[in-house]
Amino acid sequence: MPFNNGQTMTLRAPGGQRVKVRLEVNSKARRLILRLDERRREAVAVAPSPRQIEAAAAFAAERVDWISSRLQHLPEIVRFEDGAVFKYRGESCRISCEGEGRLARLIAGEPRILSVPGDPETTPMRVVRYLKKQARADLTRAVNRHCETLGVEHSGLSIKDTRSRWGSCTFDGQLSFSWRLIMAPPAVLDYVAAHECAHLKEMNHSPKFWANVARCCPDWKRQRAWLRIHGAELQAAGQ
Repeated sequence: MPFNNGQTMTLRAPGGQRVKVRLEVNSKARRLILRLDERRREAVAVAPSPRQIEAAAAFAAERVDWISSRLQHLPEIVRFEDGAVFKYRGESCRISCEGEGRLARLIAGEPRILSVPGDPETTPMRVVRYLKKQARADLTRAVNRHCETLGVEHSGLSIKDTRSRWGSCTFDGQLSFSWRLIMAPPAVLDYVAAHECAHLKEMNHSPKFWANVARCCPDWKRQRAWLRIHGAELQAAGQ
């Protein structure tokens, strides 16, 4: 059966588990790539060109045991609903639909409480709106500080919900960040901001680039390691 770009196929692992694999074509890829989409709970097999999409499907089928194992070890999904506990700036925070007024607000305590009074059906949307606002504020402060350190300027800052990148920098100086960074410890968010600001000087990952990251964030290796270990937890929240 021929495969198409964007198609999802279902494989069966040796243990009997069903595994979903999405097929994608990416002309920027230099080889066949297999990665996980943590939020969709599926694997993605990437082919450099349409004519290699069959090879990408076979590539995934050969590694179905690895895919199944990785998917089973993903963190549990945390839905933004009344009573749910998630991480906010690295600390536990509980969602509460009780309270007066219409605006979401943070209440101090252990754990802290994010009060989002109103219709429970709109709770997820309002929690995300609040987190995006806080992420923009924190990232704006961090970017301004790092730009001053490096003597560079950016042309804009946007907050998105990306799956494969925590941040990005375009050649014309546009910076983009995932709002999910607001759930990470502040030092991790600061590292990602430093990383993208360093790209304003070096659009690569050369020694010069990492030297600029270190000027802004001396312990960047530890923060990067945290993100690699716990990034899936951030992606699992608010689905």
